[in-house]
Amino acid sequence: MMQDASSPAGASATLLFIDDESNILAALKRLFRPLGYNILTAESGAEALALLEKESVDLVISDMRMPQMNGAEVLEQVRNRWPNVVRILLTGYADLTSTVAAINRGEIYRYISKPWDDNDIVLIVRDALERRHLIAEKARLEALTLRQNEELKQLNAGLEDKVRQRTEELRAAMASLAQAHEHLKKDYFATIQVFANLMELRKGAMAGHSRRVAQVCRSIARQMGLSENEIQTIEAAALLHNIGKIGLPDRLLDHPYFDLPYAERTEFDKHPLRAAAALMALAPLVQAAELIRHHREHYDGMGNRSGLRGEAIPLGARILSVASDYDALQEGLLGHERMMPEQALDTIDKGGGMRYDPAVVGAFRRVVGSSGHYGHIEAEFQVTSNQLHEGMLLTQDVITGDGMLLLLKDTVLNAAHIREIREFEQSAGEPLAIFTHSI
Repeated sequence: MMQDASSPAGASATLLFIDDESNILAALKRLFRPLGYNILTAESGAEALALLEKESVDLVISDMRMPQMNGAEVLEQVRNRWPNVVRILLTGYADLTSTVAAINRGEIYRYISKPWDDNDIVLIVRDALERRHLIAEKARLEALTLRQNEELKQLNAGLEDKVRQRTEELRAAMASLAQAHEHLKKDYFATIQVFANLMELRKGAMAGHSRRVAQVCRSIARQMGLSENEIQTIEAAALLHNIGKIGLPDRLLDHPYFDLPYAERTEFDKHPLRAAAALMALAPLVQAAELIRHHREHYDGMGNRSGLRGEAIPLGARILSVASDYDALQEGLLGHERMMPEQALDTIDKGGGMRYDPAVVGAFRRVVGSSGHYGHIEAEFQVTSNQLHEGMLLTQDVITGDGMLLLLKDTVLNAAHIREIREFEQSAGEPLAIFTHSI
């Protein structure tokens, strides 16, 4: 049986190295064994597959050029028979054309050019194992969420009891995610994005909504001259602003908001309070929770339970209100028809001074222009791989056309990263979309 992928990633993982050159295998063993990994080796594809039949393996590194069965063929069989095993390919410069076939057939996590840099290959293996654990943790939380939703359908009495129960369950889920954050040692916003996935896994129609809203919030906040710390708090609130919907019955999520009866709208409108109550338990998210609590309140104070109005409502909440509704209007989450971008912008404009802060609406209009089409802010640039230099900060994930993640947002580029990007573009024959704050 394979090792349970939900166990914490770490140096106790088992690695399998495949190469027909014994000196390569020896070099890999010398590099990784002192780090505490369990090491297995095979000098051919057939020997490797036989080992996998009887050993628990977490990650495989295979050379491309081998007799009888090359690395692409070996990794393809590993993918088919042991899909949870992380697959990495060792390849020389002359093998770049065949590397494309390995990527497509074996769905490899990464390829590493020979000769490798010791520090780079150690970091790649560590990150691959951590990513494997994160995927397993995501699946566990998805199953937990599905179970919670089923329980919600069976509850038929005591709405307030339901709210309290779901709030406690959300707190437990957040505590579990926070623990996963410590184990995986991921950066702050990588964990926030996992939180945001919880709601989007619940209802596929909302996929990408939180990320789009976060990007719009960041642009508006910059347009209004907010500090980077304030912007990050608003962005975190945007990514998590729908997390309270996890505890809502399906009937409240299956219809646009304005199509719901008054009583069901009232129940729906509690989701910001539930989200804020759950997030308040996490100290780094207290400020974001406060923005979420107030993001559905009207600027003119009409219907606001808190009694706040105008500038007494936190500015981040006023920004989040505009950004969230702009995207929701286009996705059909508010009304029964989807709006074009310019129609959504006109709707936001008409709400200025009533539902929305006029100053925020004005800043938003300057960001999107008259057409209503949202683009990247002027402080962010798309660059080519030839323009890259060490020290650049990525402002978006670098993802291939097939959806494979190469580098995470907020990575500070070094020489190895730049070489990896250029080699991939050369082997795959496709330019990558690369975004940074400077050229």
